[in-house]
Amino acid sequence: MKIHSLIIGVLLSGLYSGFAQENKAVAVVSATSCEAMCKANTSKKSLLLQSVSKKVKENKTTSTDGMVWVSGGEFNMGTEDYPDAKPVHKVSVKGYWIDEHEVTNAQFAAFVKATNYVTIAERPLDPKDYPGVPVENLVPGSAVFSPPADKVSLANIQQWWQYVPGASWQHPSGPESNIIGLENNPVVQVSYLDAKAYAEWAGKRLPTEAEWEFAARAGRPHTKYYWGSELKPDGKWQANIFQGTFPNNNTVEDGFAAAAPVKSFPKNPYGIYDLEGNVWEWCNDLYSDDYYKNSTNANPQGPSISNDPEEPGVEKHVQRGGSYLCSDQYCIRYVAGSRGKGETTSACNHLGFRCVKDVE
Repeated sequence: MKIHSLIIGVLLSGLYSGFAQENKAVAVVSATSCEAMCKANTSKKSLLLQSVSKKVKENKTTSTDGMVWVSGGEFNMGTEDYPDAKPVHKVSVKGYWIDEHEVTNAQFAAFVKATNYVTIAERPLDPKDYPGVPVENLVPGSAVFSPPADKVSLANIQQWWQYVPGASWQHPSGPESNIIGLENNPVVQVSYLDAKAYAEWAGKRLPTEAEWEFAARAGRPHTKYYWGSELKPDGKWQANIFQGTFPNNNTVEDGFAAAAPVKSFPKNPYGIYDLEGNVWEWCNDLYSDDYYKNSTNANPQGPSISNDPEEPGVEKHVQRGGSYLCSDQYCIRYVAGSRGKGETTSACNHLGFRCVKDVE
């Protein structure tokens, strides 16, 4: 999902949804323009990282408060349910600390206050990065889920995703929204670059997808869901996902129409919360649809080059866990071992992250 991509009228090209199955290209400019845009943003990425490099080093810490120790080990990674998540293969990971829940609005606010960091969604758009797009359309903002009033075909994500000027982590659904009273909710509308900047400031890093899945499986059998073989064991929802008819009618059986406060659902055997549903979580690995065919077995770090046949030439990173918009009708990526993907500077209002930390 291009966070800077405005769609339909005031919206730009290349909106990418930042979640898995929904994550389809929405191109409204020519392929040539898209290629130029992607190249420009790749260059922009290094400048953005450089702009915060000094400040993020000032807060290096050895604290593991709010983290859970995962001793590491071997497990079967992936699922046969999706082409980009197979083959299931044996992987080992070293021990690491992992946040017990997603990074919250309060935690991200502390980072912003300490560093004056400005997220990608809040930054002005440079016309040079978007050739052919009218200057008046270059408005900072991000993607927001906007459900239609009636049932629609699931073939066109533009029917429920909109680029909203002014949407950002402080205004997740647009300028009229805010996070007052939502301090304990996961921060959303953060890109991979934003998540990486926070992690470095906190003296941590983003997890590899192998570390993320190992923590989610928590030593349990290789079942369909991370919590077991049944979607609703004992009739109880185990994660914040979408019930009803997607995308127009969320029956909210699990109690939440959008992101839930952290720790709203049961922790797993390792003591970790919300590793399925709620919000998608960025991983450090670049995304490649065929990486599992050639992945190393010991502490895999992801491919050296990103590759997504659905949008060639666009750098993407892996996302894991699904979100409150995942449904058994569409994007069933809360299924154990499944993967998501998102463009490096993308964000939306069901996408967040958590961090890990190496042994000092």
